[in-house]
Amino acid sequence: MDHHQRWRPTVNEREFIERALQSDLRVDGRRPFDFRRLKILFGREDGSAEVQLGDTRVMGYATAQLVQPYKDRPNEGTLAIFTEFSPMADPAFEPGRPGESAIELGRVVDRGLRESRAVDMESLCVVAGKHVWSVRVDLHILDNGGNLIDAANIAALAALSTFRRPECTVGGEDGQQVTVHDPEVRDPLPLTIHHLPIAVTFAYFGEGNIMVIDPTYKEEAVMGGRMTATINSNGDVCSIQKAGGEGVMSSVIMQCLRIASVKAADITSKIKNEVNSYTSAKALQKVKRLPASALKKDNAPDVAMKESSDGALETQSTKPSSDGQQINKEPPSVVEDNKQEDVEPMLSECNPEAQSESRLTAGGSDEMQEAISPKSLKDAVKPKHKRKKKQHSKS
Repeated sequence: MDHHQRWRPTVNEREFIERALQSDLRVDGRRPFDFRRLKILFGREDGSAEVQLGDTRVMGYATAQLVQPYKDRPNEGTLAIFTEFSPMADPAFEPGRPGESAIELGRVVDRGLRESRAVDMESLCVVAGKHVWSVRVDLHILDNGGNLIDAANIAALAALSTFRRPECTVGGEDGQQVTVHDPEVRDPLPLTIHHLPIAVTFAYFGEGNIMVIDPTYKEEAVMGGRMTATINSNGDVCSIQKAGGEGVMSSVIMQCLRIASVKAADITSKIKNEVNSYTSAKALQKVKRLPASALKKDNAPDVAMKESSDGALETQSTKPSSDGQQINKEPPSVVEDNKQEDVEPMLSECNPEAQSESRLTAGGSDEMQEAISPKSLKDAVKPKHKRKKKQHSKS
């Protein structure tokens, strides 16, 4: 369902917005070519991000799984964008089957990412023709405050920039067995992203002579047309979407592209700075908990992917044997006993009288210890020392 059906401006509201735009003023106080305040938040897990563009909020979440590649591209992985419009964001959105606005949003973001080759698809290949990584980005609209395309595009880029896929190795007798390693055993790998295509949306008013950037919810209800240009920081045009409405002259479109290239560079630096601060904070947390996690690395299972007769992938977990754990646990106690045995002969050599007094005070505990444990080196060493002392005294 189209969100224009929820709020329809009155004649006075429409005239007020249009007259304000003719005076280079907007309802929220911005200039025509100013974005609203952009805020990027990251979740606890890698690959999740929330973007706040004014009152618009969109959450992106990236995941990956091993699938069979397309026959025409056996060496490339896949990237898919899915959108979900919740009634929580706008009462005009209905749950269930996506509407026209949801399909358009997903296609615009997907075209800007895939057609520009922003993500290296060949790096997602594991075994050519059999196993490749399929990356999926889910975009959830949390609050519709206008200009969903730009906010969803930034959320997808932020989620992909922080996403880490599990590392996998190929082995086995036929060289086709894929082993997916646990994140505790081997660090996950980031995606190879060549550039960040930024979507910049323009709204046209009147006969296409007045244009603004980042339209709000009310401005979208009044605008006569809209155009979305996806440009990276280098000024390369990745895609352009003009969804009907008022006709626009070519000179106006070229002016919009020049403005969009400047805005794309600013948003790109904003995304990169937020991602760098997130990764540095994540690395610092990993260094702090490294001693505790280092013990778990030996016992973390690896997941081996085997292809069954039906062509499906089966997971097998390989765990270390319990004998190895027992071997690792036993030596410390042996070392402690050796240390005690080494210390006690030294005490007996230095002061045999003090040792005899300590034995008397110990009482029954020493008798129990002697009954349980065999004689140690101190019992064999002590009589020799006494004999030596008697010989010296006689001489």
